[in-house]
Amino acid sequence: MTAETLLIETSEAGLRIDKLLALHFPERSRSYFQFLLAEGAVRINGQRPKKRQLVEAGDEVELFFLLTPELSATPEPIPLDILWEDDYLLAVNKPAGMVVHPAVGHPTGTFVNALMHHLGARADLLETSQLRPGIVHRLDKETSGVLLAAKQASAHAKLIELFASRSMQKSYLAITYGKPKEGWFEAPIGRHPKERTQMCIDHEKGRPAESHIEILDEATSYCLVRVRPKSGRTHQIRVHLAALGAPVVGDLLYGNLKINQRLGFSGQLLHAHELCFTHPCTGMQLSLLAPLPLYLIDALAALKLQKLNF
Repeated sequence: MTAETLLIETSEAGLRIDKLLALHFPERSRSYFQFLLAEGAVRINGQRPKKRQLVEAGDEVELFFLLTPELSATPEPIPLDILWEDDYLLAVNKPAGMVVHPAVGHPTGTFVNALMHHLGARADLLETSQLRPGIVHRLDKETSGVLLAAKQASAHAKLIELFASRSMQKSYLAITYGKPKEGWFEAPIGRHPKERTQMCIDHEKGRPAESHIEILDEATSYCLVRVRPKSGRTHQIRVHLAALGAPVVGDLLYGNLKINQRLGFSGQLLHAHELCFTHPCTGMQLSLLAPLPLYLIDALAALKLQKLNF
């Protein structure tokens, strides 16, 4: 999950924010970014910009990709493993293999489809049968764990503020091939110059990224690690662990191909285990824990790693 971030270069200074975003993401229209601006899903240096604001060199732009109102999603009776629910928020334990948002190639069977069915007529995110989903963070398709959504538009806006201000404390569990160095690891992350679906360590144009790494158990060539990302860059945990010589087992983008083929895991062994934050509407302190899925428990046993008390 994560938001996309950009650092404005001198050559880009003076551009309107919507035009700048359209240049950086040519697969999206300028009107789409105007929609994000109106929804409060764009921040410049942590602040919500004006619609026609011009960017300056050195500005940090952060944006959350939302589904446009004209794209409707059909409610589907997909079971949800609910961790927390009140009048404002819903947190689920997302299974590996579930896509969060409908998209080309995944129009159905997503978390949004399940959320639509669960909320039904109660959701004020539904406007004339068109969806403005209350999801402001993402998990990769093959990553399981805590996924948070808003049930009301007011809560949706407040969640965006929490994520934008880095007020969410996130903890992930991963099985790695190799032993990473413990403690804080800082390395900037940017889009891979050739493989557009991948991220990479980029010391020139990448955005700052920090992860705290703790080894919980190790056996032979494998480790069970806990990672707490301070920042929230795309693929941050996977990129950082790979850079430390300990890629996530099963990771098809950044992992060890031979090891993945030998072990036969179909996706990365990465689980969003805990999410801690202050409830944006009630002020309650929440610590949401997602139990380990069976496939991860089986992997721990197969690799002779201790399950501990998860």
